[in-house]
Amino acid sequence: MMLGMLDIFRQERSTLLPVNPPDNSPASKRAVRLAAAALALGLVAAACGSDDESSETNSTGASADSVTIYSGRNEELIQPILDDFSDETGIKVNVKYGDSADLALLIEEESAANSTQADVFLSQSPGSLGFLEQDGRLAALPASTLELVPETVRDENDRWIGFSGRQRVLVYNTDLIDETDLPSSVFALTDPEWNDKIGVAPSNGSFQDFVTAMRSSEGDDVTTEWLEGLAANDPVSYPKNSAIVAAVGRGEVEVGLVNHYYNHRALEEDPNQPSANHQFAPGDPGAVLIVTGAAIIEGTDRADVAAQLIDYLLSPAGQQYFATETFEYPLAIGEEPPAVVEAVEFADVSGFSYSDLGGGLEQTRIMIADAGLEG
Repeated sequence: MMLGMLDIFRQERSTLLPVNPPDNSPASKRAVRLAAAALALGLVAAACGSDDESSETNSTGASADSVTIYSGRNEELIQPILDDFSDETGIKVNVKYGDSADLALLIEEESAANSTQADVFLSQSPGSLGFLEQDGRLAALPASTLELVPETVRDENDRWIGFSGRQRVLVYNTDLIDETDLPSSVFALTDPEWNDKIGVAPSNGSFQDFVTAMRSSEGDDVTTEWLEGLAANDPVSYPKNSAIVAAVGRGEVEVGLVNHYYNHRALEEDPNQPSANHQFAPGDPGAVLIVTGAAIIEGTDRADVAAQLIDYLLSPAGQQYFATETFEYPLAIGEEPPAVVEAVEFADVSGFSYSDLGGGLEQTRIMIADAGLEG
């Protein structure tokens, strides 16, 4: 079964794996571990990653006054703050963009061959970082960097640190429904009253990561029952979060399951759009919180510059960029989100591990499809 998962993983990532090694090779074994660990871990990941993530690459040669980043955050979201860092320090920033799990696999393969170009890894979630940490590919972060955030949003082994956060919410049309009529739990969306009123994105990474989180906290049986109940309510499927928010604004559906910042971006473009975010109760699977993380690659000869970059992301300038430009939650101590963003407290994600979750993200996809939810 594990090799079957690996075959699927390789097919999806063939552009990053030009040669498929024999199944008993060290590279194949490393890929097996990533299929089992990184994909499953990706929910705290991917949980909710941005649904417009890009796989474009824009990398150049490194120099003594440069730093090379492998980024699972898309170029539109992260490049502006990287440009600010370069402008302020004079350090050239080289970036390779891609999916977080793909890049983690690439770093693992390159590191095994002592050929990685990466100094820093920026991941959509702790999942891919966790895989690399378990395989000894991440360097210990300086104490001065770790002290910039609470212990709850950094790795318990000091190998990665969170720099921004996101939450799953229920976006709703304010002209069609009153917030007092919205449920406190995502489980209530299987009630008959929500039939044909819900927007979902089953093929999108953030929905899949949220479902994987539910599997971890509630178990597969409960998750399967919820997926089947949701499917029985004939939800309307969309390709991504932003499409759900737009559909809610148009009144095509009354509510939709999305990441919190998509509605804030929509309202920034059109303040008259009749949509708002509704938070599920704290601790509910529908309110899962996702941390975006950064790490220094083990063996880099630019560890000082790499730490300087991560410190900049956690500086007031970096944190307020995420707060005001992308509407994410700043995680550095003393930094606050803008008033328009709902207040939350991030639970302890420092020791999260989903490597024991059967089948990982691939099994989540199977469960979603078997329930009758299609993108």
